[in-house]
Amino acid sequence: MRFYLSVILISAVLSGCSSLTKSHELSHDASSAIRVATYNIKHGRGMDGTLDLERTLATLKTLNADIIALQEVDDQARRSGGVDQASWLAERLGMHAAYGAFMDFQGGRYGLAILSRRPILSHESWRLPEGNEPRVALATRIETDAGEVVTAVAVHFDWVKEDAFRYAQATETLRQIQTLDTPWIVFGDFNDVPESRTMNAFRQVGRDATKPRDSATTFPADQPRIEIDYIMTGPPSAWEPTSSWVIPESVASDHRPVVTDLFLN
Repeated sequence: MRFYLSVILISAVLSGCSSLTKSHELSHDASSAIRVATYNIKHGRGMDGTLDLERTLATLKTLNADIIALQEVDDQARRSGGVDQASWLAERLGMHAAYGAFMDFQGGRYGLAILSRRPILSHESWRLPEGNEPRVALATRIETDAGEVVTAVAVHFDWVKEDAFRYAQATETLRQIQTLDTPWIVFGDFNDVPESRTMNAFRQVGRDATKPRDSATTFPADQPRIEIDYIMTGPPSAWEPTSSWVIPESVASDHRPVVTDLFLN
């Protein structure tokens, strides 16, 4: 009898492990499943100081994501060879791109982007309170495989240590989110730690998929010490995050990518 019960318990544990493994391999066959990711690409310049957008592309390919938020993206700036980086990456990934410019920079523009496997129905930039640099949140409307429209919002909040600028930008983003009539995702480089008032403000209206505590840090990429990159969803009843994890890429940028598998309820 004890042997029989042990077999049952072992089988249950193995089954549970199998389910957790499969959560990292969600197929596009399940129309309510969406894999989203965020990655601060530092305009393709890695921890080794080398500008290499091909290396950024290779990292993005491994994510197998439906929607990706990118931060520190150049558009025809001299430092990155005059390349429209969002369009360049989207074309090679077979995705659609939207771009939100923070400011004019070196003969081009500097900002953030969203890449989507599905067509982007519309996009707009929400101007945020200025801090050390100008900032916008890039809001896109995307129809999922299930036919439901979601709003994906890429953010990159101010980086200075004092959080007044950052919190003001977060507050304005949250104000805009409250006006949405769709399920939403806010993802990007929040430049703040989990216990900050910035992140607590987002948790008042949404939720984040919890990363494994032993591998939640995202910056700096070669020896990550702090967690500042997140994927938030809302309203909480609209989404079921199944798993979230940090990709251990240590060279291609100064941040590590974050990936979350979601189900629309």
